Amino acid sequence: MNKSRIFSALLSVALVSAVPTLANAQKANWQNLDLKSDSTFGISTEKAYKELLKGKKSVKVIVAVNDGGVEATHEDLKRIMWVNTKEIAGNGKDDDKNGYIDDINGWNFIGGPKESVNFETLELTRLVRRDQARFANTTDANVAEKDKKDFEIFKAERADLEKQLAEARENLAGITGFKTALDAVVKKIGKENPTVEDFKNFKPSTEVEGRIQNVLSQQLEKGSFKDFYEDQIVEGLDYYTRQVNYNLNLDYDPRAIVGDDPNNVKEKFYGNNDIAGPDAMHGTHVAGIIAADRTNKLGILGVADNVAIMGVRCTPNGDERDKDVANAIRYAVDNGAKVINMSFGKAYSWDKAIVNEAMKYAASKDVLIVQAAGNENKNIDVENNFPNHKDLDEKTIASWITVGASGPKDDETLKASFSNFGKTQVDVFAPGVQIYSTVPGSKYKNLDGTSMASPVVAGLAGLIRSYYPKLTAAQVKEIIVKSVTKVNHNVEYAKGEEPGAEKVSIPFSDLCISGGIVNTYNALKLAATYSGKAVAK
Repeated sequence: MNKSRIFSALLSVALVSAVPTLANAQKANWQNLDLKSDSTFGISTEKAYKELLKGKKSVKVIVAVNDGGVEATHEDLKRIMWVNTKEIAGNGKDDDKNGYIDDINGWNFIGGPKESVNFETLELTRLVRRDQARFANTTDANVAEKDKKDFEIFKAERADLEKQLAEARENLAGITGFKTALDAVVKKIGKENPTVEDFKNFKPSTEVEGRIQNVLSQQLEKGSFKDFYEDQIVEGLDYYTRQVNYNLNLDYDPRAIVGDDPNNVKEKFYGNNDIAGPDAMHGTHVAGIIAADRTNKLGILGVADNVAIMGVRCTPNGDERDKDVANAIRYAVDNGAKVINMSFGKAYSWDKAIVNEAMKYAASKDVLIVQAAGNENKNIDVENNFPNHKDLDEKTIASWITVGASGPKDDETLKASFSNFGKTQVDVFAPGVQIYSTVPGSKYKNLDGTSMASPVVAGLAGLIRSYYPKLTAAQVKEIIVKSVTKVNHNVEYAKGEEPGAEKVSIPFSDLCISGGIVNTYNALKLAATYSGKAVAK
């Protein structure tokens, strides 16, 4: 997914003003708690297990995590990973004749014979690179009539790329300067992990040191120096370095690693069986939210208690390619997934049609797609976020649910500040702020994003399909949408991503089709009422 975590606020503190406070850490598993009994706007999963599911049987459902990689050996995931029993591990043969050799836990569509893609360009960069070659000698004066529309699109995309690259370079310089100044202050304090009191007692000798003191005195009221440094400084530096060197770099193209023809959308059999890849942070976190082992007394509790996680790697650190997205969907469908989580999205698309066809294919096979709405705080009814279903048939839309992110408090902050929204394009909201879940190395971490909200809903979908296996994908979506906890108050919306952006109050009902937050307890009660649909025996 296009990672839109914005560090400009942090940079402006270093140079101009003060940083907004970080989100307060919430208790682990808050997303599964109940608003009424726990005073936290979770989705009432624990209540459902206690009151509705105790003693009932279920069938195992495969949920595909189409993402950047899943650590199958994680202590909280290893028991619940999908295993392709038709393959013999490590024999170098395609035992089940599905076209993929040794696909034991899934497949990696951005891997090659020797390694896997980590960093990639944005789709915008690839489009500009393609059309830059096409229009190399073209000007407004000599452009052919038939090419005028495409040429105008190219110029607009090139301008967007140049703007983003300039901003990334400026932000990289800013956060590098902030880090240098902060490191110098820490050295003067003389402690590796200084406390808030250490910063308050520090005697600044320059204006910059005074600003550093001000920022850290605020930040460390709500967390440790180590967490602030890792989450804001190191992550911010890495983010803008990736943007400048890889995402927005016209000269960078890692696709040779895969060894396919990226322009041949009909090509399906490429990649490797390394479902973790070089960076499995995002996908591992997603997998844990869906189905982390609820029986092992370790770590966290996933939403679903009887699903198998299939890892399908198709998203790099950059923008996913439409060809890989389409093939990842088809692979998941053909290998038995009943729910597919897609916590990714982008502002531009190379070949939307090929993804549309894969979506239609999934719908025809009764597979539910669950997609993150995106993290740019924009209205995706009017602004593009791909994939989207703006030009698809009702049957496909009925098997596709798009998810925005909510916070833990039932007040004006309920909409996550970063979450995209849309009265026609977003179906529901779900918890996506400070979600504690699995990360590589059998560790755990809080992350924010619609990327975290989507697997909450994918886990719910898997849970419904597990206890009510006769329900169709379309019925499961209908149940999830109809059973939300309605939000009947206004929420805060910042009209822009920059610090100081004007905030307005809008009805939560304007943010999505359902006007509410998904609710496991309500959904399972509603599922039980659908005629002829009994709990699995």
